[in-house]
Amino acid sequence: MSETPGAADLWPVGGFEPGSAGPTRRQRIFADWLVDILVYLVVLNLFVEYWSAIVIDSFAISILTAVLLKTLLVVITLGKKTVWRWARSKGSRLYTVAGALGVWAILFSSKFVILATEDLIFGDLVELGSFVDVMLLVAALVVTRELVRRVYLWLGTPGSV
Repeated sequence: MSETPGAADLWPVGGFEPGSAGPTRRQRIFADWLVDILVYLVVLNLFVEYWSAIVIDSFAISILTAVLLKTLLVVITLGKKTVWRWARSKGSRLYTVAGALGVWAILFSSKFVILATEDLIFGDLVELGSFVDVMLLVAALVVTRELVRRVYLWLGTPGSV
């Protein structure tokens, strides 16, 4: 019985068998978090290696930092989307301006929240630098994640490869 293993043998999670409807919602969320944390881990460790203001004590702590950053960025994104959705639902230009200011306030203050949370949880084990350093780090995390997402979507389009 030497048959070639199929996709179900290599990845024994439901949703990948031939004829199935595809991965479940929980599987998609897991995959999304896994990819984001791995991308964040790479970006974080590149910053640690090449940016002297950012210091992480060990690789294990950088994994936990990546998980913390993913969690914080999800919460910040949900807050931003909630404020924007609320403002747009009002249908008034005044509320749209207020929503834009609210989103800006969330984006601005979130860097301080990230610094404070990181300091509270990791103390001296992690140093993410100043406000500007965190802003650059978060921008690099978001841009890199978006690039990976776009490559993934591009690979799924017919005729892309």
